[in-house]
Amino acid sequence: MYETAIETIPGFRLDGGDRRFALRSATATAAAVVVDGRGRFELARQGETDLWAAVTPGVQVGDTYHLLVDGPTGPRHEFDPTRPLLDPYARGIVATSADGATDDAAGAPRWTSVVVDDGFDWGGVGKPEVPRDRAVVYEANVRTLTSANPAVPADLRGTYAGIAHESTIAHLQRIGVTTLELLPVQAFDTERWLREAGRENAWGYNTLGFFAPHAGHASAAARAAGADGVLREFKGMVRLLHEAGIQVVLDVVYNHTAEEGLGGPTTSLRGIDGANRYRWNDTDGYYDTTGCGNTLDTSVAATADLVVDSLRYWAREVQVDGFRFDLMAALARDADHVFDPEHPLLDRIRSHPDLQDTLVIAEPWDVGPDGWRTGSFGARTLEWNDGFRDTVRKFWLEDVADERRRGAPDTGIGGLAGALTGSRHLFGAERGPLSGVNFVTAHDGFTLHDLVSYDHKHNRANGEDDRDGSNDNRSFNHGIEGQTADRGVRAARGRSMRNLMATVLLSAGVPMITAGDERSRTQNGNNNAYVVSDDLTPVDWSDDEDAESMTETVAALTRLRAAHPALRPSRFGVPGQTTPSASRMTWYGPDGLPMTAEGWDQPIHRALQYFVESTPEHEPYDRVLVVVHGSGRTRDLTLPAREDVFAYRLAWSSEKHRDHDRHRPAGTVFTAYGPGIHVFEVV
Repeated sequence: MYETAIETIPGFRLDGGDRRFALRSATATAAAVVVDGRGRFELARQGETDLWAAVTPGVQVGDTYHLLVDGPTGPRHEFDPTRPLLDPYARGIVATSADGATDDAAGAPRWTSVVVDDGFDWGGVGKPEVPRDRAVVYEANVRTLTSANPAVPADLRGTYAGIAHESTIAHLQRIGVTTLELLPVQAFDTERWLREAGRENAWGYNTLGFFAPHAGHASAAARAAGADGVLREFKGMVRLLHEAGIQVVLDVVYNHTAEEGLGGPTTSLRGIDGANRYRWNDTDGYYDTTGCGNTLDTSVAATADLVVDSLRYWAREVQVDGFRFDLMAALARDADHVFDPEHPLLDRIRSHPDLQDTLVIAEPWDVGPDGWRTGSFGARTLEWNDGFRDTVRKFWLEDVADERRRGAPDTGIGGLAGALTGSRHLFGAERGPLSGVNFVTAHDGFTLHDLVSYDHKHNRANGEDDRDGSNDNRSFNHGIEGQTADRGVRAARGRSMRNLMATVLLSAGVPMITAGDERSRTQNGNNNAYVVSDDLTPVDWSDDEDAESMTETVAALTRLRAAHPALRPSRFGVPGQTTPSASRMTWYGPDGLPMTAEGWDQPIHRALQYFVESTPEHEPYDRVLVVVHGSGRTRDLTLPAREDVFAYRLAWSSEKHRDHDRHRPAGTVFTAYGPGIHVFEVV
């Protein structure tokens, strides 16, 4: 397959005195780049390739430009030699007017490409090295993370600079975050129907350009300095986070573009080579596996190259540490639209020399046929584990609600045990538990606070009559829908939040926290807050008692995880063998005796004790006892009597006000007062 060298990547190249521009289109018949104030440069096709190029003397950093492309008419073609188009490789993109003036019948904002200066003083700061077993991922929206933080100067709130502010970094360090995963920051647009309704896209899953940082997330001062100022602010954020030892991962959307479905705004690829950039069905309509109107065709070499070249740019020039691929299954479909786990693009992402030090995180599904592919992405790839999410929510919320409402849940504890130990059934011995990203909330769906406060979604603020957003939430309002002053309900909700968060942070795998969950952030029951509305609430930075308590809970749990390698194995163990960096597990029932077959599956048995020992490779030998009680009833549990254990000390409990200093001899009774997780260190 064609592999672009960094020197021949399309777009503008300003190397010394040589100025040149290149574009790829297999179907165009003519193309030009028009540089404002410099003139029009006709591009010439390079032999029989799809590459078009021209020397462009006089072009300077800060110049704005657009493309004009002509070609055949008919189905699958949208050529118009008079329509200004964005350069797909533009490293700077800005609106041509501050008010987002429109220039076509579809009402698309008029954007322009900008030549930028890639130079930046990194001050010798390199990428932090975070062992995967020690990673704690924090998924955040640039806008909502700091927009209400009074410690951040007002003009920097909700911006890249706001994230780089010392107060933001101190908070991330306090709660043990090693890896900041940002919702899309590549230049994006608001969907046409939202613009027509006077709304704004809040998340960014609508990419306009794959190389330029989104200008709307930069400070006013950076925007005033143009595309160069935006890029400098972004790089400055990366540098300061790296100085603090925090990795930066970008949520990237290479599965579709902001050009939407047929008839949508033609801003770039559709007008350059739409017949080859998008997937088509047999009737000359788009074959869409994203639900967003179009799907990029990564079985075409030029499209796959665009993805890889973009990744290389962000990894090398902007120094980001990794990528979370939105709807990654869509990138791995072949020319017949069939998912291929050995797709050439996946192999290039995993093996390219420029990407060897990057994290690769898959959202392992799309909405097309056979689109759910969790566990299918192979070596080097971490995958969002939606099975973990559903299992954990059901155990701590749905089942507890069923016990309260009907007297008994319908499942036992076996499913949760599989989640706690790394979902081996999904990732297998070869890949290991660190292939899974464990989470119970994400940007799409309820926040942690809302998950325990609402039985149903409340999405009317989105303007879709509550039709959008999932109806399968596995949530539990604990008796009252929404906000309440009832102390009993609030206490029960707090316990459930601690149980959910503890399961994420104490399970084998890579944990992910959604920004604001540690501050009890609410979206008022909106489980799809993708538009700017009153439900798009920022992270709460006030002195709220509940928020502060939850923050300390997260901090304590990440400290506990860091202190105990037994809780974060790198490999799955093999029965009868000693596997380095695995964990040796012994399971006990509520009576302190080895777990029985009946104990795993019977709904009445919703308690287990999980004695886990590390098999040292890089750290000292370690062992802990994790006690899980999944019932609202009070129950006496006998701590396992083992010859190698004298006593246990309670290190953490989701029940408040437990005695943590007392040593409990092995074989004694520990009383669980309702649903909870309790972690004992061995003394």
